[in-house]
This record gives sequence, structure tokens and C-alpha cells, in this order.
Amino acid sequence: MNKKKLLTILSVVCLLFFLTGCSTNFDLIDSNTTFESMKNAEGNGIFDLILTWPLAQAINQLTDKIGSVFFAIVIVTVIINAILLACTYKSNVAMQKMQSIQPELTKIQKKYEGRTDQTSQMRMSQEMQALYKKYDINPFGSLIASFLQFPVLIAMYSAVRRSAAVASGTFLGHTLALTPREALTEKAWPLLAIYVFMIIAQIVSVTLPQTLNKIRLKKEADLHHKHYEAPQNQNVAMTYGMVIFIAFIMISWPCALSLYYSISSCIQIIKTLILNKITEKDIAK
Repeated sequence: MNKKKLLTILSVVCLLFFLTGCSTNFDLIDSNTTFESMKNAEGNGIFDLILTWPLAQAINQLTDKIGSVFFAIVIVTVIINAILLACTYKSNVAMQKMQSIQPELTKIQKKYEGRTDQTSQMRMSQEMQALYKKYDINPFGSLIASFLQFPVLIAMYSAVRRSAAVASGTFLGHTLALTPREALTEKAWPLLAIYVFMIIAQIVSVTLPQTLNKIRLKKEADLHHKHYEAPQNQNVAMTYGMVIFIAFIMISWPCALSLYYSISSCIQIIKTLILNKITEKDIAK
């Protein structure tokens, strides 16, 4: 993840916080709350109508049917990620390919390192564009998946905050409406376990692409009897910075969000493993 991409994502997050912060209606949404009543209630914005209400109602209805708000959130999370994957499949493949060709991009960047004249910069850009074309990659297309995740995350925050099922339901005797900070004060260890697992799963999900890429390069080096030199990850600070950022905001959000992000990270890990198999074949062609 480069600086431009990180700044873009953080800008989108700030914008979404602003948009959702414009909502002044924090009334609970229960199974009897209709779209019309949401529309007519003062303080509900377009974000509440098109995202918050459907998600809150999905949690409510599933909780009524299966009797567990914990598993209701798990099911909703799986459905959301399935829809996101269907909408961003090409973007996810592009993102995975970008990870696979990172060593080649680094070589091009090192080739022109310290050369700031316009001619050198143009040649570097042309070589990078040729590499993207070779592997059929749209570098901007890989940003779509990241953009779509954040509106859904903010919508889930609003949905669990207003869902009657989350407010009244419990997991191992503790309400998922508690934040990890509150869970620590009340010694709600099961909720803290969800929060810690979320951080671990997030670390694995963001570092897995680099790990798989190193394994692939080592296999290629062994196959061609070449010396393997592990590629340096120049974005370590940014990678872990995003994990720290997520952990920081989640500590003040309901543990239902930590559960959502835990399941999403696990799905991301599985998705990365599957896409890695697909892109390995494409890169090898």
C-alpha cells in the first residue's frame, strides 16, 4: 500500500464519518420499524435509509429466527462479504496481481532511484505501464475493493448501534453493545477475546499477500536453481499502521463491530488464498 493509496483511503474514512455523523436520530430499530417510518422520522439521512436500516433489520430478523445475535451478525457478515466479492472480483484479482509483481515494480523504481529529471521519470512510468499491460492489471481498479469496504463498515457501526437485537441480546452473558474498553472495565473476557482475535486476524489478512509472494518467489528461485533473495517490504510501517488504526477506532466501538471485522478478516484470508492460486496461474502464463 503506497502513501497515495493510504491517504486516499483515510480521506474516504473521514468523509464517511462526516456523512454518518450528520445523522441525529439514534432511536433503536426493531423488527417492526418499517422503511416508511424510518423515512418519516426526523434525523434519518439517506445513509440510514439505504444501508443502516436494511442491515439493522437483517440482524433483528435473523436473531428472532435463530435466537442468537452473535450468529446473526456472523451470517450478515458472510452475506455482506459474498456480495462485496461478487461486485469487486476483478478488483480483488488486480490487487492480488499487484502484490505478485511488486518485486518487478521495485526493480524498476530502484533502476531510476535518485533520477528526478523528467525524461527518467517518464521512462520509469512507461516501464511500469508496460508491466501492468503485460499482466493485464489496472492499478486503479485495485482501489475499488478498498473503497467499498469502508462505507459498509460505517453502515455496520450505525446498524449495530441502533439494532434492538444487539441492544437486548447477549453473548455468553455479555451484551455485544459494550465497547472493548467497557468490556475490560466490566471484565467481560469473551468480548475482549473477540477484540483480540479481530486484531490477530487483521494482522494475518494484511500480511498474508506478502508472505505468499515470498513463498512463490522462493519456489521459482529453487526451480531455476537461482539464489533466492527475499524482497524487502517497504510498506511495513503503513501496513501495521492500518492495523493500529483499526484497533484504535474499534476499542471505542461496540464489540459487535469487532465480531464483524473478525469474520470479515477471516473471509479475507480465505479469499487471498483462493485468489493467490488463480493469479499464480495467470502470472505463470
